[in-house]
Formats: sequence, C-alpha cells, structure tokens
Amino acid sequence: MAAKGTPAVNAAKAAGLDFRLMEYEYDPSADAIGLHAAQSLGLDPAVVYKTLIVQLEPKALACAVIPVAAKLDLKAIAAAARAKKADLADPALAERTTGYSVGGISPLGQRKQLPVFLDASAEGRAEIVVNGGRRGLQIAIAPGDLARALKATVLPLAVA
Repeated sequence: MAAKGTPAVNAAKAAGLDFRLMEYEYDPSADAIGLHAAQSLGLDPAVVYKTLIVQLEPKALACAVIPVAAKLDLKAIAAAARAKKADLADPALAERTTGYSVGGISPLGQRKQLPVFLDASAEGRAEIVVNGGRRGLQIAIAPGDLARALKATVLPLAVA
C-alpha cells in the first residue's frame, strides 16, 4: 500500500511494525468520531480504539488509548501516571502537543511523544485499530507490537 505520509505511518514504518492502513470518509458532524469510524469500516467497535490526550496534575500530559465505545477512567490513569488527578486535555493543547488535529490524533508519531497508557482490553486481540494520524485514516496493528513500540503501560482504563 502506498505511504500516506502521516507522522504516525512514518513512525510505524520506522519502528518496523507490521500494520495495515484503512481509510473511510470522515464525517465532521458525527456525534462520536470513533464509533463513526468503526461503522464506516464495518468493524466491531470493540477493536477500534480512540486516542485521548489527558492533562495530569501537576502539569503533565499523557496519552490514553481505549475502545471507542468506552469512557476513560480518569482515576485509573491518574493513579497509573502517579498524578494527583487527571482530566481530558484542552483540544487546542492536545493539537499543539501532538501535531495532530482532533479526530486525527494517533498514539504513534506525536510531535512530542507522550507517555502512552493502553487499555487492557487490547490484550489477547490479534489486532486493534488506532488513528493513522489524520481524519479518515486508521492503522490496524497487533496490540503487543503497538505497546512495545510506544513503551505503553497496559492496564484497565475503560469504563462502559
């Protein structure tokens, strides 16, 4: 498949990861971007993961990767990051820090690579799908490969 040239795709290639690219028609009016991606690609939402940038106290950022249908357990990520508390980062700060636009934030190839926390639901799956670095582009990858490449901490982060 031809390179899409996003920093995420370039980072995956540079790390020697085995992955597939998947594209869909991004709908900026979708209520839930990740669920829209899963539906557009004909995938079970349980295998499609969203990337959330989290503001930790005191003053740090982290990256959480959880299933698109789930909500992030802010207490769990704060505890894992040894922070007093956690909240979702301001979208403008997330964009400046990662170099990606909201709706296209990937855990791979961030401008400033943040610590990554991957939900434990990814374990045991042959493949998960994460954002490929732009709206409408997804990367299908083995979760173990993704976790190793990003030095991710794997733990339960998602709540229904």
